[in-house]
Amino acid sequence: AKMQKYLLYNAVEPEELPTLKELSTIEICKVWSGMSRHIYRQLLKKKAVEIGVGSFAVVPAHANVAEGKVLPVERPMFILSKTLKMFYNLESDETKIPDDTPVAQPDFEEIAANTHFRHEIVEQCVQETLLYFAGALRDNKEVEFTFR
Repeated sequence: AKMQKYLLYNAVEPEELPTLKELSTIEICKVWSGMSRHIYRQLLKKKAVEIGVGSFAVVPAHANVAEGKVLPVERPMFILSKTLKMFYNLESDETKIPDDTPVAQPDFEEIAANTHFRHEIVEQCVQETLLYFAGALRDNKEVEFTFR
C-alpha cells in the first residue's frame, strides 16, 4: 500500500513537497545521510530495508579473481520494486532478495534521534524525496541518486 503513492499518473506538484520546500539542501542531505547510515547498519545485521520504491539488501554475487577463479561475495544493492518497474516500464536486472533475509521498514525515530531532526520531518523529507524521484521516473528524466 505504501508504494502506491509512488505510482504517478500526473506530474508532482510543488505543493506535494512542502517539507522539501522548507528544508535547505544541506538539511535534506543530512536527513539522507542519516538514512544512509541507518540502512548500512541494517545491512550489516543481514536485514533488508524497504523504502517504498524498492529495497536495499545484501545479495550473493560472484567476483572474478585471478586465472578465472570466481569468489562468492555478498554485495549491497538497491532493488527497485517490481510494481514500480512495470508501471514505469523500466529495464533492470532481475535481482532477488535472498528468502531468509528479514525485510524491515526504516526506523524514522532512530534516524531522527541520530540526526537531531523531528521524526515527522525525517519521514516526510524521505517520502517527498522519493515522490520527487518517482516524478522524475514518470517524466523520463535522468536521475542520479548517490549513496556513500
